[in-house]
Amino acid sequence: MDTAPSAQPVPTTAPPAPNRRRVATAAALASAVEWYDYFVFGIAAALVLGDLYFPAGSPAAGVMAAFATFAVGFLARPLGGIVAGQLGDKKGRKPMLVLALTLMGLATTGIGLLPTYDTIGVAAPILLVLLRIAQGVAVGAQWGGAMLLATEYAPEGKRGVYGSVVQLGVPIGVVTANSVFLLAGALTSESAFEAWGWRVPFLVGLLVLGLAWYIHTRVEETPEFREAERALAEKEHTERTSPLRAILRGHLGTVLLAGGSFAVNTATFYILITGVLDYTTRELDMERGPVLAVSLCVSLTQLVLIPASAALSDRIGRIRIYALGAVGIALWAVPMFLLIDTGSLLWLAVGTFVASCFLSIMYGPQAALFAELFTPEMRYTGASLGYQIAAVGGGGLAPFMMVLLLEATGTSMAVSGYIIALSLIALASIKVLADRARSHRS
Repeated sequence: MDTAPSAQPVPTTAPPAPNRRRVATAAALASAVEWYDYFVFGIAAALVLGDLYFPAGSPAAGVMAAFATFAVGFLARPLGGIVAGQLGDKKGRKPMLVLALTLMGLATTGIGLLPTYDTIGVAAPILLVLLRIAQGVAVGAQWGGAMLLATEYAPEGKRGVYGSVVQLGVPIGVVTANSVFLLAGALTSESAFEAWGWRVPFLVGLLVLGLAWYIHTRVEETPEFREAERALAEKEHTERTSPLRAILRGHLGTVLLAGGSFAVNTATFYILITGVLDYTTRELDMERGPVLAVSLCVSLTQLVLIPASAALSDRIGRIRIYALGAVGIALWAVPMFLLIDTGSLLWLAVGTFVASCFLSIMYGPQAALFAELFTPEMRYTGASLGYQIAAVGGGGLAPFMMVLLLEATGTSMAVSGYIIALSLIALASIKVLADRARSHRS
């Protein structure tokens, strides 16, 4: 029978405050650099990868091929979540986070050094896809480790705030990725940018290896994992089961509901940072630099809204804040594209800013909410699977679906309809999770 336990065990010995702050900072940095490495691919896919690695008869076909490669990374994310979840629930959160960071740094650097189609032919797109798969595995493994390092070190009543420092890695990653691309574009000519300037943001990925070493040497395992590890050690070997088997047998419904509740957030997010970038520059003839600048500024607002919504969720409940964000996304889907379609930079900023506010309201409490759906011995696996299912069903396909819908219908209202449909799925999933939470309390 599927259940959704509200699991918030308190460690027998609270870690000292300086240790909590060091761990929270390390988790936030790990999330930021990992997402930076992941996002630079999306920006490059919208700007240059189609022409360089997928030469085709039309610009739209090349962009769709690049976005399909972008989506492949999402398909690999559940694999990273499953493998790291299994090992992370058995061996610890920290080792899996270090491994994920190392893999991401190597894969991102490899993309920055990869020859183009004109140089090595068909091997270029094949290698690009393989490196993108490695990025997907890495980010699928990373989120659960960073999120649990933060939330399982959180003092009582502040799990939402501590979880939000990991969520901040997303806007920090977007801001940094956009900034580096803007700088590369400003310092190079158009031809130099397409020849080598776009590679610079990928080569910055080498810095992640230094952070991996810091976490390996300076960060301790979480108290809740150590407690769960001791409890499991007391059981007979025959009583133990793998975290994945436990999830599939007793909590699969919870995982699917978590994924269904979050798909609209990740889909809308990737539409904003990659799909809209392609749409505005290719279809609306807007300048690349100003559009990137708008994306950067909008992402900066999330640095305030994400922790604010997380802190509010610690006071009035995760579900209420989470559902409010989902409702807002649904209501804003049509007005957002009506504003974008004007081709005005000002209205583009307004449309994406309001959407970003609703995304932040939903994203802030998400880490703590997912952590609380599962007990510590299966938390890495369960929370990671829920998140990565949403990433595949929402984020991975969203930019590709946006181009496909625009080509098929000729109107951005089709993209709005896609967002609204995912919002309805999210609200239905949230309602079931809320009903279960009430039944467990009663």
